[in-house]
Amino acid sequence: MNEFTSSFWSYYIGVITLVSIIGCAVFLKAQSVRRIETKEGGTATTGHVWDETLTEYHHPLPRWWSWLFYLTVAFALLYLVLYPGLGSWKGVLGWTQVGQLKAEDERMEAKVGPMYEKFAAQPIPELAKNAAAMATAQRLFLNHCAQCHASDGGGSRGFPNLTDNDWLWGGTPEAIQTTITNGRMGVMPPWGPVLGEQGVKDVAHYVMSLSGMPADSIRVARGKPLFATNCVACHGPEGKGNPALGAPNLTDKTWLYGAGEPVIIETITKGRNNQMPAHKNILSPQKIHLLAAYVYSLSHNK
Repeated sequence: MNEFTSSFWSYYIGVITLVSIIGCAVFLKAQSVRRIETKEGGTATTGHVWDETLTEYHHPLPRWWSWLFYLTVAFALLYLVLYPGLGSWKGVLGWTQVGQLKAEDERMEAKVGPMYEKFAAQPIPELAKNAAAMATAQRLFLNHCAQCHASDGGGSRGFPNLTDNDWLWGGTPEAIQTTITNGRMGVMPPWGPVLGEQGVKDVAHYVMSLSGMPADSIRVARGKPLFATNCVACHGPEGKGNPALGAPNLTDKTWLYGAGEPVIIETITKGRNNQMPAHKNILSPQKIHLLAAYVYSLSHNK
């Protein structure tokens, strides 16, 4: 695959671009010559005639139109000197999209930075009750979190609901802030190869019984020792989970991927992988503090 990173492609793009622009100028010049006179003193035609008398003459392009086109060619060449466009050529001005975005972010940060500093000085539970702060925080949430957790924080299948009091990694202000800052990686290993089809179904029915769902009592009895052998390390002996590992509580009615025998069997058989991306390289600590307060408010200010 190294041929796709070769400098050849940079030259290739540059040559194609320049030849195309210059070719336009040459073609324009060729179409801008004087009209061709015939021996009889008339105007030459292209030979195209419609409706018996409608003839296409060989007239040059209007001067004003030609000069406008020449200006576009000159503008294109000047642009390619100043800005990127010729392969790896960075342009005289050294402009980049990343650089412009960074400059705009710095200008905005200088403008609103004092406001975020003021919010950062307040504890999260207190900040969560500040209506003005939460209005700003809501916009941060919509820009960075709503894609997964929905605009109201209600989540969806595979994405936690932030409006209840069921937390995989803990719902304290500190835990929420850590989650947003560093992200989380939740892994449920596949147990299908270990337990086998019947073993998976037995454990599934035992898990169903923990939250009060209807379950086969025989399978529950067979699944309990299997659960004790393979599942307690993460979910605990009573199935109440472990926030330190992100292991969910199996005894309540909250299910990240849905409840019911088929879904639980699928989870045990194939496992699950869930990642919450880290935002420390996207948002400043002050913005993360404000965003954590907003998330905290979704389940506490009711």
